[in-house]
Amino acid sequence: MDYTKNAEFIEIDGGYLEGGGQAVRNALSLSCILKRPVRIINIRANRPNPGLSHQHVHGVNLLRNITKARVTGNHMHSTVVEFTPQTLISDTYKVDTRTAASITLIYQVALPVLLFGNKPSRLDVIGGTNVSFAPQIEYMQHVVEPNLKHFGISFELKVLQYGFYPRGNGRSVLDIEPLSSLKSVQLTDFGRLKSVVGWSYCSGRLPKSISLDMQQTAQREMHRLWPENECNIQAFKLSPEKARDNGAGIVLSASTSSGCVVGAAALGDKNIDGHVLGSDASCELASYIKSEVCIDGHLQDQLIIYMALASGRSIIKTSAVTKHTRTAMYVAETMTGVKFETTYDESGQALISCDGIGHSSSFM
Repeated sequence: MDYTKNAEFIEIDGGYLEGGGQAVRNALSLSCILKRPVRIINIRANRPNPGLSHQHVHGVNLLRNITKARVTGNHMHSTVVEFTPQTLISDTYKVDTRTAASITLIYQVALPVLLFGNKPSRLDVIGGTNVSFAPQIEYMQHVVEPNLKHFGISFELKVLQYGFYPRGNGRSVLDIEPLSSLKSVQLTDFGRLKSVVGWSYCSGRLPKSISLDMQQTAQREMHRLWPENECNIQAFKLSPEKARDNGAGIVLSASTSSGCVVGAAALGDKNIDGHVLGSDASCELASYIKSEVCIDGHLQDQLIIYMALASGRSIIKTSAVTKHTRTAMYVAETMTGVKFETTYDESGQALISCDGIGHSSSFM
């Protein structure tokens, strides 16, 4: 449906619940997809530095370019943005954040939009590949991608260089295939655990022993709990050509017999202890496996926009519903008119469901 003839803005409260960038990203994505003008107020009202940050400004401007939108408030620290999309142009888009702004969060805002284009698109982004308060790039490759496949979504993500806080300098390329509509999903059957894989890395002046410490601690925990299951965690030090600065982290992914993929991760900060990072990530992953959730706590909010747009009824079994997810539901309900329901099964796990609007591409 095209709402461009109705110039009234839908108003989204950017300070709702989580009060971070989630409301901005989802509201702008849905504005572009549905061609519905949106006004976002109280942006990041609950943060120490309210308003748009570098990452959010780049996201707004990227969507402005993709949809030739009329925009006001697209500047640093702005607490109000008005966005009126005009069209949708599939193309190659390049973004250089010149900071360690999260590449994956920039992808989050543009991926849903470019899915409904008329031809394949490419997003070439420079910034932070593995930074705090954002999904690590390996998580997007190995957890987000297989879960989005259930909706019929196809993309390929290549990392050219890794970038860490504070300088960034990472670069990756996301190739997106267009589709006509999204399939609904029913991700409620965990099945049985098949295998755990992982990536334990460090770079710069940090010794490879940190990667090995993360790997060994995580593998030890997995083997202790599930000795019969395969656990293969790669430990490596990134070459200077791949990463110029210091960085360390671990990303784990568990696959099940029913096609579920859940993930967990940990990222090094100033005082890096590989054993602690490996323990943090493996204990989190173990909690998901033990409770047999199909969607982990970091992914649930990212699926809300796709559930709202899909054709038919979607339902996912996940862990405790986060504020990020409740914020995403609020935005999706306000923008699309869908209604999300949250119930709990006999084991106490959350079941999130909705009847999607069945949005279809105007190009197919």
